[in-house]
Amino acid sequence: MPLVQVRHAGFMTRVRNLERMREISAVAVKHGFGYLLEHHRLFGLLPRRHKRNAPPPTQRGKHVREMLEELGPTFVKFGQLLSTRPDIIPTDIVQELVMLQDRVRPFDFSTVARVVEEDLGLTLERAFESFDAEPLASASIGQVHRAVLPGGERAVVKVQRPEAAEQIHRDVELLYQFAELVEGRWEVGFSPVGVVEEFSRSIGRELDYLLEARNAARFAANFEDDPKVVIPKVYWQYCSKRVLTIEFLQGPTLNQVEVTALEAEKRKGLAELIASCWFRQILHDGFFHADPHPANIVYLGERGIGLLDFGMVGNLRADDLEEGTKLFLYVMHTDIPGIKRSLRRLGVHWPVSLDEEVTAAIEEAFNRYYGVSLQSVEMGVLLHQVFQIVYSLRLSLASRFLVLDKAILTLEGVVSQLYPSLNLFDFAREHTGELKRRLIDPRRFPTRVQRYAAEYAQVASEYPLQLHDLLEELRTGELEVRYRHTGLEDVTHRLDLITNRLIAALISIALGVTGTAVAIMVEGGPHIGGISVWGVPGFAGSLFFGVWLIYAIIRSGRL
Repeated sequence: MPLVQVRHAGFMTRVRNLERMREISAVAVKHGFGYLLEHHRLFGLLPRRHKRNAPPPTQRGKHVREMLEELGPTFVKFGQLLSTRPDIIPTDIVQELVMLQDRVRPFDFSTVARVVEEDLGLTLERAFESFDAEPLASASIGQVHRAVLPGGERAVVKVQRPEAAEQIHRDVELLYQFAELVEGRWEVGFSPVGVVEEFSRSIGRELDYLLEARNAARFAANFEDDPKVVIPKVYWQYCSKRVLTIEFLQGPTLNQVEVTALEAEKRKGLAELIASCWFRQILHDGFFHADPHPANIVYLGERGIGLLDFGMVGNLRADDLEEGTKLFLYVMHTDIPGIKRSLRRLGVHWPVSLDEEVTAAIEEAFNRYYGVSLQSVEMGVLLHQVFQIVYSLRLSLASRFLVLDKAILTLEGVVSQLYPSLNLFDFAREHTGELKRRLIDPRRFPTRVQRYAAEYAQVASEYPLQLHDLLEELRTGELEVRYRHTGLEDVTHRLDLITNRLIAALISIALGVTGTAVAIMVEGGPHIGGISVWGVPGFAGSLFFGVWLIYAIIRSGRL
């Protein structure tokens, strides 16, 4: 469910938000976007001293990013979501949105203590043996402190800002109102309200720390058999919706590591471990960490790596894993018909009229690498270009694939920074080898047949309703049939030729018969060889008319 539903917000709700809307408008004008308010005739939101007809900013993407950062946590998070939607956001803006910084000042320690006491029912002194007053990190929704549990375990405690939920709720209401305004007045090619609903669900999950705790526990179970990937333990008795307590991992995060100081062999091993870790999540578990940023990966030396921050995750269905494996193999072998089939099975549909355009777009993407070995091509970039085709043609793509696309690109950036010559195709090939065996495993056939049978049964169950609707439209005369002839031009032209030739032949025969009959049947006047002289003009007239008609057909090019 979305965080808020305000499409039917009352009068008082809208009045209450007017002051915040004016504040947002002032920031937009400050960064050069007052012209948009003018263009859409929203003059009431413009500051009094606003200069009319001011030109738009030259560096549009940079100003959008700075504007969102100034507007606060909700808009920073909204911008981060929009950075995963290149299907609706221009490229220059997307490139800036990926650099959005979630930077805010930490809140005071007394507030931290109050939130912990309200949620856990214990004072800090009773809940923890020690609790650092200085935060390790601070973000828009919460901040992190080091602590020691009564049993001596070292932990980190993430505490949510007490006003975060209320502020985000209010701003999401405003986003809904603005989305309704845009959707009601202008045709923009997508649903702004739908985008805000998606954001509302996403930010609602981030506000629930218990959900993040469950994500961490699920990752721990998935990597239980891999000692090289460490997932921090969750201390459930010290967790709530606004407080998250997990094991402290001793070591620097990757953004704190001086990469060049590591030996080449260690950098290579670290890059391989990170790549293998994420491909296991994506291709095997179907449950992956959606933000493989260097700040979320802890370097544990010989022990391996640790993962942090489980608020953003991606989920893939069993069908996605199978079809995604096929798509990857088709990309590796530049099998364009296979790529198109996989895209359709992954839910990307296009009308028949666009089929040639889709084929041409895929061919163009691969032609950029003509004569180049795929070993030297970045896999994330190539897969991203396949998704870009979907975006450029304004085709719909499920949000889980948008999250996957962004995660793979981020992962590739981390790996290439550690060891540039490492190619993700090699690691993906290792995992897809096992997946290919799973695809043809006879033991999986009953499950697959059962799933397909359920899908076909669902489709079949809808037929009676569809037939009823069709018959009802037929009965009321509302049924519309649209058709278009294609490829019949050549056939029509040939029919014209045949018809005209037939007419010309009939005219020639008719001339002979008619002219002869006229000449013979005229009885009066002198005769030469049994033919009346007065019949000759009639014969000549018939001949002239026929020749002229044939000449006209020849001139038209249709004989």
